[in-house]
Amino acid sequence: MAGIPAAANAPTRPRGLGRVVGASLIGTTIEWYDYFLYGSAAALVFGKVFFPKSDPLTGTLLAFLTYAIGFAARPIGALVFGHFGDRIGRKKLLVVSLLMMGTATTLIGCLPTYNAIGVAAPLLLTTLRVIQGFALGGEWGGAVILVSEHGDAKRRGFWASWPQGGAPLGNLLAVGVLTLLTSVQSNSAIVSWGWRIPFLLSALLVGVGLWIRMSVEDSPVFQDALARAETHKAEQTAEPAPLFVVLRHHWKDVLVAMGARMAENISYYVITTFILAYCVEHLKIKEHTALNAVLIGSAIQFCLIPLFGALSDRIGRRPVYLAGAIGMAAWIWPFFSLVDTKSFPALALAITVGLVFHSAMYAPQAAFFAEMFGTRVRYSGASIGAQFASVAAGAPAPLIATALLASYGNASPISLYVGVAAAITVVALLFAKETRDRDLAAVAPSSGSAPASSERDLAPSRADY
Repeated sequence: MAGIPAAANAPTRPRGLGRVVGASLIGTTIEWYDYFLYGSAAALVFGKVFFPKSDPLTGTLLAFLTYAIGFAARPIGALVFGHFGDRIGRKKLLVVSLLMMGTATTLIGCLPTYNAIGVAAPLLLTTLRVIQGFALGGEWGGAVILVSEHGDAKRRGFWASWPQGGAPLGNLLAVGVLTLLTSVQSNSAIVSWGWRIPFLLSALLVGVGLWIRMSVEDSPVFQDALARAETHKAEQTAEPAPLFVVLRHHWKDVLVAMGARMAENISYYVITTFILAYCVEHLKIKEHTALNAVLIGSAIQFCLIPLFGALSDRIGRRPVYLAGAIGMAAWIWPFFSLVDTKSFPALALAITVGLVFHSAMYAPQAAFFAEMFGTRVRYSGASIGAQFASVAAGAPAPLIATALLASYGNASPISLYVGVAAAITVVALLFAKETRDRDLAAVAPSSGSAPASSERDLAPSRADY
């Protein structure tokens, strides 16, 4: 491919890449299982268990509020994990994030209810949700970067998209377990004790994930950059904090990443999380019917993500991402019209097509964000851009959608909300630069280069930043 440096012309599948991809996919699947399980339970159960004094819709709103609070911790996790991930390695921090997420999720399954200990129950629930958010803030960037740095430039979009598949696969597991429970248990049994089972299962999944994740190593790209940094440290050359470098040289890239996340993040939580409450509370559709529709859509999305990742290798990250954002803006209007029919085929079609457009944004995102930043600030830069956006995007999305439904009684304002988010993403992508042909071992700041003397003072190698 023209324009790719010689260093990037590596074999199609570098040695050990399959193991790295597998470890990243399994780790992100487990973490997203834990995270989405909370969202699904918030939509279906937590309003009754932790906020029983409220009417059903208000209880759901309060449950979604605890759901949104977890997002506030994600930027903090991005800063902390990104800093140490860029300094000491991606693998170590990914192990820590998996342990934190699994522990918090398992403890949620052990929590006493409001009827047992009163207001302390939702407070403990919120605390554990914050820990989940902190862990996930560090997980995403590390997982996609670990794969991106191991892979070659020609197929980086394809390989890096596999950890992205952890989101629909995790959602598939979470919704699948809940679907099974709602099929074999009565509503009273689920509210009483059945909801705890999926959370307690997290302990087993984390054990498997840790065993696999411990088998991989950091990429040669990062190890070379770390060796250069250690050499300069021995020569008493100060290395700037990754956050400082990101904000100084990559602030435009951070803004682009945040804007790109708006449509992707908001639409996903509306389509997969809010829609459960919409179906059950507003349309009075049975829980397992709504869950089955999300289950079908998530299974298809898992298959689509690597295909869109491969497409981004052929035509570029921006065109694929743009197509997804524009498609989502158009589809969100017939989406709710189909859901309102209360027909299961229409509901499944609405969710599946919505997730097709989401996949077109989500699949190239991993490589796209990783290619914006240099090696020694890549974990920080990608994580900051992605997770700071989540506070304004995914965090309040189910809450805003539920509030709009309560105020207007129909889904038109929600469609407008998603459409505005898509417009923001389109504008951000128009300002973005195509990154497909970049060699991660030779990435320079894309938002403007610093003077040569400044570069030498700041970094062991210009490629590292």
